[in-house]
Amino acid sequence: MSIPSIFFSSKEERDRIFYDEPGAVSLIAWRIAALLPDPLVQPVAIVCIGTDRSTGDSLGPLVGTMLKEKPLSRFHVYGTLEEPIHAVNLEEKVEAIRLTHDEPFMIAVDACLGRLKSVGAITVAKGPVRPGAGVNKQLLPVGDAHIAGVVNVSGFMEFFVLQNTRLHLVMNMAKTIANGIYEAERFVVRKERLGAPPLSKDRRSLW
Repeated sequence: MSIPSIFFSSKEERDRIFYDEPGAVSLIAWRIAALLPDPLVQPVAIVCIGTDRSTGDSLGPLVGTMLKEKPLSRFHVYGTLEEPIHAVNLEEKVEAIRLTHDEPFMIAVDACLGRLKSVGAITVAKGPVRPGAGVNKQLLPVGDAHIAGVVNVSGFMEFFVLQNTRLHLVMNMAKTIANGIYEAERFVVRKERLGAPPLSKDRRSLW
């Protein structure tokens, strides 16, 4: 679980996407595509962080598992319910990814806690997540970009809050994020193979 401070500025409040708002999948896809290098010559690694032992912290592994079921050809997915990336193995897994791919562009996916009105919100932004920071752990920052989802409220007994987060919410957020990543990958593939038009100005469609 990453630090929730990204949800405390007015700019981030304007930029956040709620998982159930109209067009959420395309908005997430647009923002992912806008963050990728152009031209995209690096491999893209989606690093899904979290554990299946905590409902709230299972957002990342759920996203990874859902992505593994999709026909991705350009993005490489790490971190699933079967093989999670968490506090114990984070550095080892990130190093393995760097050894597997030549200078990969990493997109970290993680859950976080935030204010009550931010629960259900997703942000896609430049820079790494800091896994564990929300529960006072010092772990390796991960990602050239990140996708973070607010799964519950911060401020008191964070471990207990994560354990008692509704799976229904986390599952639906994971579906929206996974579909957004898949749509972004489809755009990348189409652009490489066919030459895609510029991103839509209204940010609600990639083509």
